[in-house]
Amino acid sequence: MARTYNVVTYGCQMNVHDSERISGLLEQAGYVRAVPADDTPDIVVFNTCAVRENADNRLYGNLGRLRPVKDKHPGMQIAVGGCLAQKDRGEIVRKAPWVDVVFGTHNIGALPVLLERARHNAAAEVEILESLDVFPSTLPTRRESTYAGWVSISVGCNNTCTFCIVPALRGKEKDRRPGDILSEVRALVDEGVLEVTLLGQNVNSYGVEFGDRYAFGKLLRACGDIDGLERVRFTSPHPKDFTDDVIAAMAETPNVCHSLHMPLQSGSDDVLKAMRRSYRSERYLGIIEKVRAAMPDAAITTDIIVGFPGETEADFQRTLDVVREARFSSAFTFQYSKRPGTPAATMDGQLPKQVVQERYERLVACVEEITWAENKRLVGETVEVLVAVGEGRKDERTGRMSGRARDGRLVHFATEAPGTASMASQTRPGDIVHTTITYAAPHHLNADGAPVAHRRTRAGDAAEAGRSPRTPGVLLGLPTIGAPPAVVAPTAGCATH
Repeated sequence: MARTYNVVTYGCQMNVHDSERISGLLEQAGYVRAVPADDTPDIVVFNTCAVRENADNRLYGNLGRLRPVKDKHPGMQIAVGGCLAQKDRGEIVRKAPWVDVVFGTHNIGALPVLLERARHNAAAEVEILESLDVFPSTLPTRRESTYAGWVSISVGCNNTCTFCIVPALRGKEKDRRPGDILSEVRALVDEGVLEVTLLGQNVNSYGVEFGDRYAFGKLLRACGDIDGLERVRFTSPHPKDFTDDVIAAMAETPNVCHSLHMPLQSGSDDVLKAMRRSYRSERYLGIIEKVRAAMPDAAITTDIIVGFPGETEADFQRTLDVVREARFSSAFTFQYSKRPGTPAATMDGQLPKQVVQERYERLVACVEEITWAENKRLVGETVEVLVAVGEGRKDERTGRMSGRARDGRLVHFATEAPGTASMASQTRPGDIVHTTITYAAPHHLNADGAPVAHRRTRAGDAAEAGRSPRTPGVLLGLPTIGAPPAVVAPTAGCATH
């Protein structure tokens, strides 16, 4: 029997996409995904995040809980990859000696070889590279969605934000060639995918490696020429690199969604300077003004950090001022988390927890007041929804389904009018529904009437058939590995870790 695996993912969209590659690599090597009810897969891979301190705590907590499980199941292997692995390296094995493999952000493709080597040698394998071995998108990928796909356009980051550890862990920016990106997008569309999200640590600096500062706008327009591609999103841009040609490409390319996630981090120019963000609040608000002039229906979301070292009450008030002026449709709000190895970790003016918490609560209240008001403006409007899986936690109880509107807002919608036969059996993830908004909350919209229209799609057909896209890749320099044999538990003795 083939050995089973499970991948546990922490962190950002980049990590989610990397986990799709990890799954693709393992399946190419002969492993099969464990069924949800299987709590003892042969291999557990943790794809980690290092942006916040609680990511460390979650990893080591989960590793501790797995130790007795592994002790009872000889042959089980545990691998740790991602940003935290790149940072902690051999420290992971020192803290959790029952871990079999540690691999970094630059050598995802080596995982099957490292697992086999660790199994053969009965010893932990720690392999961390300092630069990219193979561009990750050349690796095989097991896509999690039939209707939406991530496509990396670059990896790494050339910025030096004082709070961020990512550039140290993912390296300098490396850009893919436009033709390679568009080929991957077409391959996904050929399998029925309707929506792609272009991924990069800083998407609108794309082209820096080959000397074209307008490359990202050109890439958006090129995506508009791909038949069958209905939605294009991207994340995340940096305000310092945002150019007018990208706004024009968004407005003029029909399949590019009018949604923009652009991190603010702080509304205070003094704090932005300390963060080394290289733009100021006036520049940020100017971009938003241009976006809304070109696309009045644009939904703009952001990231904000509260409690950065040295932040004063006046600085915080300026953040609230910018939030009120920007009118975000959503915001990811964070309390500053000290990360060893970043310049901000040793700055003077580290704030007491209670001060940060109080400001955080005021920020959340301000954001929710605005997002609720912005959402209420959509009541009575008919929106297009791409039906999704897992977006609505209460769907089963309420009888609704859920998905995202073109502007990225979450919509919970009824599949029937009250007193009529249900359309739920006919509406599949990946289908397109037009429905009228009847209620607004700060973080979602409801549509409780019958859908205005329902279009069945190839993505819906794939979801109904239980198929997900698989993007083949090229394993440069890696040997082929056959399906590993099942490990038979010994009849006597015990494993020590």
